[in-house]
Amino acid sequence: MPRLAFQLPRSLFLPHLLHEFRHFRSYPRNMRVLLLTNMLYAFVLPVLNVFVAAYVMGKSKDVRLVVAYQLAVYVGIPLMFYVNGFLLQHANVKRLYSLGMMLSGAAVAALMTLGTLDLAGVAAVGLLLGLAAGVVWANRGYLVLSVTDDANRNYYYGVENFFYMITSVLVPLAAGWFIVAAQEQSWLGASRDQAYYALAAAVCLLTVLASLVVHRGQFANPPPTAFIYFRFHPLWNRFQLLAVLKGLAQGSIVTAPAMLILAVAKGQEGALGTAQAIGGAVSAFVLYGLGRLARPGHRLGIFALGLALFALGGLLNAILFNAPGVWLYMICQLAACPLLDFAYCPIEMRVIETVAALEKRNQLAYLCNHELGLFLGRAAGCGLFLFLTAAMPGQVPGEFALRYALLVIGAVQLLSVPVAGAILKTIAALAAAGQAAHEPAAIVPAAAEGGLEELAYELKPGAQATPSP
Repeated sequence: MPRLAFQLPRSLFLPHLLHEFRHFRSYPRNMRVLLLTNMLYAFVLPVLNVFVAAYVMGKSKDVRLVVAYQLAVYVGIPLMFYVNGFLLQHANVKRLYSLGMMLSGAAVAALMTLGTLDLAGVAAVGLLLGLAAGVVWANRGYLVLSVTDDANRNYYYGVENFFYMITSVLVPLAAGWFIVAAQEQSWLGASRDQAYYALAAAVCLLTVLASLVVHRGQFANPPPTAFIYFRFHPLWNRFQLLAVLKGLAQGSIVTAPAMLILAVAKGQEGALGTAQAIGGAVSAFVLYGLGRLARPGHRLGIFALGLALFALGGLLNAILFNAPGVWLYMICQLAACPLLDFAYCPIEMRVIETVAALEKRNQLAYLCNHELGLFLGRAAGCGLFLFLTAAMPGQVPGEFALRYALLVIGAVQLLSVPVAGAILKTIAALAAAGQAAHEPAAIVPAAAEGGLEELAYELKPGAQATPSP
């Protein structure tokens, strides 16, 4: 009987796992290689996004220093997007991608070696990490454009965000309790800093492994054409408003959880890891299911749900502003963020394909310009924190900002729903009129694999649009 009880779950789950594996194998090889690379790098992201901010906050006890660090990161990212555009004319895209991943590990190690955290040192390391992140995200964005199309992007982002959510559960939980246990069990000399050094070493190792995997793909560089422009199609300008709104939330998403738990919940890194695990456990499987079942037409509804959850988390935190309020905010944010990325990123890729075809430009131009829109929003989000901290200092520095900035940002973010709806309607109208080309401009032929027939058009100068064969 015990043997039968053991075999029953196995007989139920193994066929499903094999079915999902075969489904994964049905996609183009380059798409699978990119997903596997991002799966490994996903183990690095929670350390970059959460524990670096927790390290700065825990060692300095200064909200302003954390925000300054994050702002320096945000300055480096768009700067490196444009530098990367020039580098792509001389170096292979997968080598640049791997270089960026390894640089991010080196930046974390550099932060841990700072003896005293002052504004200059933290800003310098933040800028280095931003430059590394810019190389990673610029090349990642181009690779996603080149190996996916509108028909399979829900699956791609569902699987990718599934990995991100699984690691957002495992990594903070394991790393947080490792830091606590290192002090309680006298590991590494019972030193909290030594535990952080061990995490930095693990990050460096994972970035090397991810770099090895990405080199197994066959990726072509974009053509060496112009990618810096200052005037764009009205559709792109409207999408940039959406990018600013998204960036506004990003200015708080990365730093607020660590600051809230350390300043409000009075917890240690172990509690931070547990909070991450609560929201991430369910979200991971929901995202995978959405990737398998959701269609392009569902993106706006998913986007609206994510925004509503984000606003709800800010509201609960402002009303309660205690340990339970922090946990509720964390759960709402961890559920909201992957939903937002799941819907936003395919919309971004579709807009880039559409506008690049209309304007006959390199798609790299839109990837770079999009990052400027995100930067404006991120800077505004960080600026809001700094303004509220200075305007209402209180007994605890930054307490007023931590309580109300998230509420303001969540409310403003709700404006993204009508903006996104208008963008999707414009794309549908252009496609129906035969004015939007589905075939990506300045992208290798692999991008056309599994194309969406009803949206595939070929534009020829001076001729009517005709369906592509």
